[in-house]
Amino acid sequence: MTLALLIAISLMWIPVAILFLGKGEAKSTGAITGFVGLTVVLGAFLQTALFKDAFTGGLLFAHGLLYCTVSYALLTGLEDLRSVGNVSLTVAIISAIYMVLFFTGGVPGPDGKPLSPQSNYLAFACAGYTVLTVEVWLNAYGKLSANALAYSLITWAFPGLLIPSFMLMSAGKLPF
Repeated sequence: MTLALLIAISLMWIPVAILFLGKGEAKSTGAITGFVGLTVVLGAFLQTALFKDAFTGGLLFAHGLLYCTVSYALLTGLEDLRSVGNVSLTVAIISAIYMVLFFTGGVPGPDGKPLSPQSNYLAFACAGYTVLTVEVWLNAYGKLSANALAYSLITWAFPGLLIPSFMLMSAGKLPF
C-alpha cells in the first residue's frame, strides 16, 4: 500500500514543482494535489485499520492532510499562504520525529524489540521530507524562492519517493 502511495505522491510533487517554475496553472495542479491528498489520507486509514500499521499510517496522515491543504490553496487562489506554511512546519516536526525513530528503531517494547522499524534509508527519506516541509514553510513566509523549492521537490522526488518504491517492488529491498 505504502509503495503505491509514494508513487502517487510523486504525481503531486513534480507538477507542483513545475508550477512553481512558472509552467502550468494552479487549478489543475490543485486538482491532482487534492486527489493525491485524499488518496494518501484514505491509504493512511487502510494502513492503520487493515494492515494494523499505525506507525506508517501516522506519517501518511500528516502528509496527506498537508497535500489537501496545498490543494485548497491552489484551487481557491489563496494569496496568504502562511497558514499552509504553518501546517507544513507541523508536518516537518512530525517527519523529523519519524526520522529519529527510523534511525534508532525507537524504544524497546515489552518483548525487548524496538516498537518502530529501524531503517537507515527511511530515516534518510524522512530527513528529506523534513527539509522539504521546512522549505514549504519558508516559501509561504517569503523566505525561500519558489524556484528553490521547485528544484528541491524535483530532486527529492527521486530518492524520497520513486527510488524506494521501485527498488522495493523490483528488488525487494531498499538501496541501504
